[in-house]
Order: sequence, then structure tokens, then C-alpha cells
Amino acid sequence: MVLCLFLTVLHYCFLFFYQLMTSSIPPMEFASSSSKLPRMYDVLINFNGEDIQRKFVSHLDSALSAVGLTTFLHHPNALNPTHIQQPILNLCRVAIVVFTRTYSQSAWCLHQLQQIIKWHQTYYRHVLPVYYEIEPSDVRLQKGDFGEAFKATAQETFSRQQLEHGISRWSHALTKAANFFGWDENNHRSDAELVDKIVKIVLNLPLLSTTKFPVGLQSRVKDVILTIKSKSTQVFTIAICGMEGSGRTTLAKAIYNQIHGTFTEKSFIEDIAQVSQTRGYVPLQEQFLSDVVKTKVEISDVEMGKSMIWERLYGKRVLLVLDDLNDYGQLGLWGTSSWFGEGTVIIITMREEDLPSMHEVDSAFRINPMNANESLELLSWHAFREPKPKKEYRVLAKRVVAYCGALPLALEVIGTYLYKRTKDEWNRVLIRLDNIPQHEVPQILKISFDGLSNQIEKDLFLDVCCVFVGKSRAYVTKILNGCGVDPDSGIRVLIKRNLIKVKENNKFGMHHLLREMGSEIISEISREESRKNSRLWFDEDLQHVLSENTLFSSPGTKVIQRLYNGRDFFERYPLEVRDPSRLLKFAEDYEFHPKKLRWISLQRFSSKYLPNDFYLHDAIAIDLKHSLLRFLWKETPKVLACLKVLNLSHSKYLTKTPDFSRLPSLEQLILKDCPRLRQVHQSIGCLCNLILLNLKDCTSLSTLPSEIFGMIFHHCLATLQIFEVFWCNVTPSLNYMSK
Repeated sequence: MVLCLFLTVLHYCFLFFYQLMTSSIPPMEFASSSSKLPRMYDVLINFNGEDIQRKFVSHLDSALSAVGLTTFLHHPNALNPTHIQQPILNLCRVAIVVFTRTYSQSAWCLHQLQQIIKWHQTYYRHVLPVYYEIEPSDVRLQKGDFGEAFKATAQETFSRQQLEHGISRWSHALTKAANFFGWDENNHRSDAELVDKIVKIVLNLPLLSTTKFPVGLQSRVKDVILTIKSKSTQVFTIAICGMEGSGRTTLAKAIYNQIHGTFTEKSFIEDIAQVSQTRGYVPLQEQFLSDVVKTKVEISDVEMGKSMIWERLYGKRVLLVLDDLNDYGQLGLWGTSSWFGEGTVIIITMREEDLPSMHEVDSAFRINPMNANESLELLSWHAFREPKPKKEYRVLAKRVVAYCGALPLALEVIGTYLYKRTKDEWNRVLIRLDNIPQHEVPQILKISFDGLSNQIEKDLFLDVCCVFVGKSRAYVTKILNGCGVDPDSGIRVLIKRNLIKVKENNKFGMHHLLREMGSEIISEISREESRKNSRLWFDEDLQHVLSENTLFSSPGTKVIQRLYNGRDFFERYPLEVRDPSRLLKFAEDYEFHPKKLRWISLQRFSSKYLPNDFYLHDAIAIDLKHSLLRFLWKETPKVLACLKVLNLSHSKYLTKTPDFSRLPSLEQLILKDCPRLRQVHQSIGCLCNLILLNLKDCTSLSTLPSEIFGMIFHHCLATLQIFEVFWCNVTPSLNYMSK
């Protein structure tokens, strides 16, 4: 109660200072929730004004709710200071922006629109504009009364020095939003007709991004769905088989998008083979449970996950897609088919050679190779942005198709590389293709890698390939920025070239064949530069679970990460470097003191504390999730001036935090689910750069130092940014509040 009162007071102080200091606008507000875990929403409705809420938004909200969609009304008066949770946008699937004459009168709305556009570009979510009693062109071009109000709001909000830049950012957001597909209220006979159209569109939006150019996809989707419908009275498991790069995942996503609307409990688990290798099986079970109950679920081990699946889903009709399953044992992670109710559909994607081991599969759909016309069309869409090649390129395009062997991945990557290329450049590519042995797909893909315009882009690809697959784009950017590398433009190029993917959860992904290609490149570099300690590929066959690599994009910078395989290699310290593989293992007789060690990921670390001679002074991020630490280090180290992220979450035996006075640059402190944590060091008040503090589920933490509230208070007033806090159930010290 006291904590809620304090945060309420803090909120109103923040609003007061915000009105006084208009040189900056606060970021997206945080969702309020009475539950311990954040609720997930289907639709966010962004608007300004009570009039539009009464006239239109309330009807739209009711109609969306009536068909089972959860909504969040997002407007300047929506702030509830009682609870501070994660940004509401990250919990949503669709944003509807209702533009009215008064929308541009609100600096809050214009700033939130910026965040919505950024969210769209980052997570590839849907943004749908509605124009109510206003012309779309007035919004797009900021003209008329809307434009006049827009200029007045900017002049009131920004200082003279910031005005031009602020107007440019707001204008870009408005223009970008107005270019999306949307609805003009003037084109409809009534609000009821408009609402009905919006609801139908939202219901049919794809949940998962599939492919820009779905050539030949729909006929295959239709065939699989017909098979599923014929088995609608039973629990039906169907496998989608095909060679690497044949489009198995794309087909599964397209099927999921078409049939998910008829299921209440549903989940798409992507990249199972890759995730299980690097993070184990628990995160996969957590995703499944979180998807079906629409609330984030956390489990401690596989058996607990299976028990929860049985409890929550026994006898229920479920849609479950298991992408890239390569081991029969993985199927048991989600229980057995007998647990689920009639009408349940389980779709598995796998290589055809793995099919015989899947005994519970009822039917198999084999993806046949694309025919010549489909292959040529797919290449043309990527190379020319048209369904057919330009006349003068037709012969060249047919020859490229012949070399790519009707494999969608190869056609996409090579086609994208050839976009806007001259005929001479096409011929040079054909000469290279002619020298590549048949079925050597990684060598075909390497043409695009070799064609990257600079070494920075190539280095970034190799860094993602070897180290950062499955990691958050924002997290990777923070690490590389700390190494003096600006990766943004290079990452955009790699995405456009189809060499890397950014998934719906904003994490990096990469096709298995592209990773194989990257592995071969890194192995070649290793052989040529072994004496220079260049980064080498993690050798899976040696079964070591700790790898040390030097970043290509920042020579001399090293990262250490633990790769999950269910065994514990952390009983002995220090570390040994084994050449030429450069794999690290704990050994008794050697010592390891890596300099320029920027990112340390040692999940499930089994020692009671980090060794004193473990060099951490250059670290930007330390990730020790699920460790057995009692405390972080026995002797306080010298100042770790570079450290920005410290993640000790799920450390079951951690009893106290370190002295934070030696961590002046810390921005994120994650102590979630440390059940024995009893003490937070009072020096936390010195962390003037901290923007994220997670103390959720620290059940033994009964009090917090007063300095923590002073830090939050002064941080908000100094930076005008909401401080992101996840609270445990604690009673704060009242010393600071009395001051």
C-alpha cells in the first residue's frame, strides 16, 4: 500500500515537471494490471479526445471484444500510476490509430505515434489508420486545420533548437502511418458499417509473417488444410517434410495463419532444433504455455512444464505447430496426443530423413520442388519486383533458376542480390554458379555474402551467424555500440538481402543453410589466420558447451557464451584455451585471462561466486541466468566502467547483490526470481544511468533501501523518462519519503 502511494506521488510529480519542461516527451507509458503477470492484448486503439471515444471508439471497442479480441484504449488520459509494467505496445498484436481533427493538438499522441511506427518497423506488427471526420491527405501532408494545429503543438512542445528536428520526426510518423492501408469514415454509410469492416479485417490479419512473395504457396496450403479438415473429429498429427530451404516453415506459417481463428488454444513454436541446442527445452515449453493462456508463464524444468501442459490443456482442442523438429524425444515435451481433445491439430516440420523416427505422425505432406514457371516467378519477384523477368534478362534469369535447383531459399537470396544489377553483373554471377558443384547450396548462397559492399557488413553477418542468433536486436546493438561499432545500417542491408531475419519477437534468426555457409567461411578464415587468434567456429562434435570468440566487427573484442547440452562443465576453474579450435573448457592446470571480453553469457554457472582472477573490466553485458551463485564475487573488483547489463535472474541461491558503486554505467539490473535474495546494497542509489530494475518474484526480499526510491525519483525528474520497474512484494523504507 505504501509502495503504491509512493509511486502515485511520484507519478504526479513527474506530470508536473513534464508540463514545466517541454523540451522532451516521455516514452510509451506502461500498462497497468492488477495481476502479477502482464496481460497480452490483441488490439491497441490509439486516439485523442473524449468526444471520439463516445462517438466511435467505444463502439469499435465493444465490437472487437464481442468477437473475443482483447483491447487496450490508448489515449492521454489512460495513464494509471498505481502499477508500472512493461511497455503496453510490446503486449499487443495490432495498433489502430484513429485520426481526428484534434489528434495533432496532443503532443502526447504525436509522440506515441512515433513509438507505434518504431514498434511496427522493429516487430513487423500491424498498424491500421482510421480517418474520422478528417481527410487522409490532411494527415499525410499535415495541411489544413490539422496541419495548423500540428505546427502550433510543435512550437509549444519543442525549444527553438529542437523545433526543426522535432517537427521532422512527428511529420515522418504521420506520413508513414497515413501510407498504411486504412479506412476513411466518409466512405461508409454509418459507423456500424465501418466498425464491421474493421473487425473483419483484424480477425483475418496473419499472426505470423510468412514471405513477401508467396509463389505456389496457396495451392500447397489448400492441400494440407483439406487433409486436416478430413480428420477434424480426432487428434491429428501431420508432418510437413522437405529438403533444407524448401519452404517448410513458410508453409506451416501460412497454414497457421489461415486456421488459427477457429482455435482458442494455439501456439507456433519456431526453430526448435536451434533453440533447444542453445537454450534447452524449458523456454520452448514456456512459450507454448504463454501462448495458450495469453499470460507469460515461467517454469523451472521440463517435468514441471509437462505437468502444467497436462493441467491446463487436458481434453482441450489445441492448434500446435512444432517447427524444425529433429528428434522424436522432442515431441514428448508437449505431452502425448491422448492429452488433447477432439479436433486438436499438431503440425510438425522436419527433414524427410527424420520422418521414420516420428511414430506418432498420422500423415505426412512432402513438399515437391517448385516447377520451372514457379521458380522463374519467384526469382523475378526478388530480382525485378515483377512476376516475370524483363525481356532482355529472360534468358539470364532462366539460367540462374536452373543452377538454383528450384530451391526457394536460393532463389530468394540470389534474386535479392541481383536486384537492379546490370547484365554484366548477371553474367559474372552465372560464371560463378557454373563453377559450383551440384547441390552445394551454401556455395550458391555465398555469392550474396561475397557481394556485400563493405567489410563491416560481412563482419556483422559472421557475428550474427556465430554468436548472436536468437539474441535480441536491441541487446546486440547495445553490445556492439559499446565496442565502438554502429551496426544499424549493416543490419538493414543484411535483412534486405535475406541473409538474416528479425523475427516477431525482435530476435535475430538465420536459416540453417545460411549458418552452414557462415560456418564454412569462418572455418576457412581460421585455417588461414590461426596464428592471429581469429575467431573460430564452435565445434559441436567435441561436445564442449563453452565457446570463446573474437568479434569480426570489433577486432580484439571477445565474447564468451555457454551453449546448452544438459551437462555441467563448470565444476573446475580456471579456463583453458585449446588451439586450434579455440574452445574453452574448465580445467585444473591452466589459467585464462581474456582481455577485451565484452559479452559474457554463462547461464547455469555452478560456482558460488565468480573467481577473483576472471577478467571482467571490459565487459558490457554479463548474463548469469539460472546460476548457483550465492553472491556475485568474493572480493569486490575494481570499477567495471563499461558494464551496462547485469542479469542474475533465476539464481535460486543468490542472497545479496554486489556493491553497485563499482558499476557506474549500469543501465539494466535484472534480479527476477531470486527467491533467497534478502539484501539489495544501498549503493544502488548511485546508479544514475539505470533504466531497468527487475525485482519480480524475489519472495524473500522484504525491504528495500530508501536510496532506491530517491534514485527513481531523481532519475525521472532529470531525464523525463519513465523508469521501468518490476516490483516484488516489499515494504519500502520510509526514510526517503519522510524527507
